[in-house]
Amino acid sequence: MIKRSERVKEAQKAFTKKDLEWQKQAHDKEKISSEAWHKTEQGKYLAPAVFGASDGIVTTFAIVAGVVGADLSPGIVLILGFANLFADGFSMAVGDYISQKSEREYIKSEREREAWEVEINPEGERVELEEIYRKKGLEGEQLDTLLDIITSDKELWISTMMHEELGILDAEEESPLKSAIVTFVSFAIAGFMPLLAYVLASVIPQFRSHMFLFASIITAITLFIIGAMRQAITGVKWYKGGLEMLITGGLSASVAYLIGYLLNSLAGVM
Repeated sequence: MIKRSERVKEAQKAFTKKDLEWQKQAHDKEKISSEAWHKTEQGKYLAPAVFGASDGIVTTFAIVAGVVGADLSPGIVLILGFANLFADGFSMAVGDYISQKSEREYIKSEREREAWEVEINPEGERVELEEIYRKKGLEGEQLDTLLDIITSDKELWISTMMHEELGILDAEEESPLKSAIVTFVSFAIAGFMPLLAYVLASVIPQFRSHMFLFASIITAITLFIIGAMRQAITGVKWYKGGLEMLITGGLSASVAYLIGYLLNSLAGVM
């Protein structure tokens, strides 16, 4: 069975290359009818994992760069780095949980309202739907046929009103709690990478004299990998996503390093 994501990827590549034959293959009737239309359990949480990792590594490395720019001790790097890792990661996870939970509750309440309106005033809801499609250019027998089909199925009717009237799509079957956990774990793992060189410095002598250099190399590699992984969500080419992430993280760290250096200079004058 062909997964929907694989067929959509084929269509995206066909569009990028403007390949008509490839586009036709991606829209083959057999592929469309046999594809799995729902996200896999892993696919549901890919976005929070990637974005959590992106925020984790960028913010932590910015702290490392700021501390190094201020010429503070490696111990401060570890203290501030790990404090950010857990505090900011937890805050982000909580924010993700509240946001998703609130969105699901809103969608549920609006669906219940639409169901109630369809139940108590079907004529009015049909007129409302008729006006929506009339403004889209449908009229006459075509419009009447479409309305008859939609209003013959209550669930389809409610979903159509949700989308056409309110611009709301039904929520994916995602758990806000699982999403929050994925966000926190990915944030913590990726955010730990800039600190790895400082942790290893206690057992690997070569790291002690070049901790920031090794931290930068590890971070750069991780940034590129995370950016490349965004291709699965955004559809951009993997190397472009990787370079974008690398440049963004590098600029953030440069700003933090500069601020740390300037503050250290000011502190020396005072």
